[in-house]
Amino acid sequence: MTAKKSVAAHDEVQISSDLLMSDFKALMADAEALIKATASHEEGPLSTIRSKALESLTNAKETLSSAEGTLTEKAKLVADGADEFVHRNPWEAVGVAAGLGLLIGLFIGRR
Repeated sequence: MTAKKSVAAHDEVQISSDLLMSDFKALMADAEALIKATASHEEGPLSTIRSKALESLTNAKETLSSAEGTLTEKAKLVADGADEFVHRNPWEAVGVAAGLGLLIGLFIGRR
């Protein structure tokens, strides 16, 4: 039963990182559409802002493509480490989870 839970936790981490990447890609696509929509303004301050935004967007795309693989690998390593810890120390993991739940409950109760 713990193996199923650890696989589920690993899948949740993967889904979270995938959602983050897809949200960021959607943001970049929207920014790119906005830049294209202002293409008719070739002079003035809007043109300067547009060219800077286009340059930033290009840099962000390059950074995203290089960071995407790194983020996915780190998320997998963290999930695997948590899985390994839970398998080696199941009662400690339960104690940590209960303690965190208690602290979160106390903080929420103070509101």
